[in-house]
Amino acid sequence: MTTTRTRVLLRDRNARLYLAGVLISGFGTSALWLASGVWVKDLTGSDGLAALCMLAMWAPTLAGPLLGALADRVRRKPLLIGTNLLLAALLPTLFTVDSPDRVWLLYAVLFLYGAAGVVHDAAESALVATAVAPSLLGDFNGLRMAITEGMKLVAPLAGVGLYAAYGGPSVALLDAVTFVIATALYAALRVRESRPEPSERTPATEGARHLWSHPALRALVLAGGTTMLFAGLNGALIYAVVDGLGHSPAWTGVLYAAQGAGSVAVGLLSGPALRRLGERRFAAYGIALTAVATGLRALPSDPVALACSAASGVGLPCVLIAALTAVQRETPDALLGRTVATANTLVFAPNVLGLAVGAVLVELLDQRPLSAVLGVLWLATVVPLLQNPASTGRTASKSRSDANPA
Repeated sequence: MTTTRTRVLLRDRNARLYLAGVLISGFGTSALWLASGVWVKDLTGSDGLAALCMLAMWAPTLAGPLLGALADRVRRKPLLIGTNLLLAALLPTLFTVDSPDRVWLLYAVLFLYGAAGVVHDAAESALVATAVAPSLLGDFNGLRMAITEGMKLVAPLAGVGLYAAYGGPSVALLDAVTFVIATALYAALRVRESRPEPSERTPATEGARHLWSHPALRALVLAGGTTMLFAGLNGALIYAVVDGLGHSPAWTGVLYAAQGAGSVAVGLLSGPALRRLGERRFAAYGIALTAVATGLRALPSDPVALACSAASGVGLPCVLIAALTAVQRETPDALLGRTVATANTLVFAPNVLGLAVGAVLVELLDQRPLSAVLGVLWLATVVPLLQNPASTGRTASKSRSDANPA
């Protein structure tokens, strides 16, 4: 059931256009995400080379502070339009990938895709903070999360189905078309922007300095990074969990579907929850729920595994939504692009490390004690968020006016 503020948000023209753009481009991205790995696997027969597709898309996140600075140096609406058109023009080059010696082109396109995505996310988050009322930012970020996770439930299967029927170029074409449609939606936004003054073009590292000097943002971003580190460790155990339950590896899709459904649900409810709890407690309760669910996966039970996946889907996005909303509210507009990109790097980069370490640990140790210990350690990370609830972030989120200090 939608809340009053959600209905107000959906009546906002800019918000509707943004969310429609997220829906359409997110469908194409999710479709290509899975199909690219299958494409490389079919051409090369190598699981390792197929896994490199995800690495190619994630790697540019490490340069987030530098790439995100672009969103503070030029007007953001034209930048959004430009990145969408760039990707729409880039994807048709994949039509020539038809043999193992051309796989390098797919990696190159995916790398540029990831880099453009970092710039796009920074520009979009910064522009949203000025185009959507501050009191609706939590609702917007929650709906955005719900849409993104909802696409992950259907788009990868659609992408693989399209790939199986017509090959990789058809998926690339689909993704290109979604970017063209998203470009039209972004072009229809009604926002007023002035070109950034040269005096506002501070170094790319200014975003990191702002995050570190702001106690509320520092705590939330650190909590987000720690959560994604543990999420990577947890994700590496998924096949061992399924094996322990006596199912084939394909049953992981059932667990991911349950997790996705949980994420959609929390996305729809995050706006009211943020106003009631504040960013710190909302994040802390979400992390605690995820930690308990992770620990309980040590129990060899199908219903427990499904319930834990759904609970993780509810809990995991909480800190991500809380951190982004706090950054948007507590950051001056001139720094918002690079600050969002820096925060994304600090939050999501540890996930890659967690996956790598988890892949080693699961080969050496049994999954059940690993899950139990991971749950306990993860739960301990909640303590810093609950020690100082009276923060500027919490105050801002609970204020009825939700005035943006920036």
